[in-house]
Amino acid sequence: MKNIFTEEVANEIIGRIQRLHPTSKPLWGKMSADQMLAHCNVAYQFTYESDQYQKPGAVKQWLLKTFLKNIVAGDKPYAKNSRTAPEFIIVGQKDFEQEKVRLIGFITKTQQLGADHFEGKENFSFGPMTAQEWNGLFYKHLDHHLMQFGV
Repeated sequence: MKNIFTEEVANEIIGRIQRLHPTSKPLWGKMSADQMLAHCNVAYQFTYESDQYQKPGAVKQWLLKTFLKNIVAGDKPYAKNSRTAPEFIIVGQKDFEQEKVRLIGFITKTQQLGADHFEGKENFSFGPMTAQEWNGLFYKHLDHHLMQFGV
């Protein structure tokens, strides 16, 4: 898996995002391009703006960590049409340009903070994670949805 913490990979992902258009159609799934960008922003919102969300209780966090963490943050790619957590479901139209700018800002911030910043950092849903797991969470999710839109 490519490393989102490197400038080269972050710039590659940003370039792919720049090729999206408000009218870009998915190759699978139901989201529009604006909804997909907003959906991808949620992972970063949980990371950088977690005070806006209610943290999962101990039992839910244990379940998430035990059963979903490796799926979300591991090396295996996501399957097409995979289910998502309710917090990641985006309804209604979003401002495409605003969501795009926001996502690019999150990617740039993440790359500039670097892997060392994320080593052992607590994840909102999964508890402490390695930098490799954070990379899996960020890169794999972005790559999955950019492939969904053919970029």
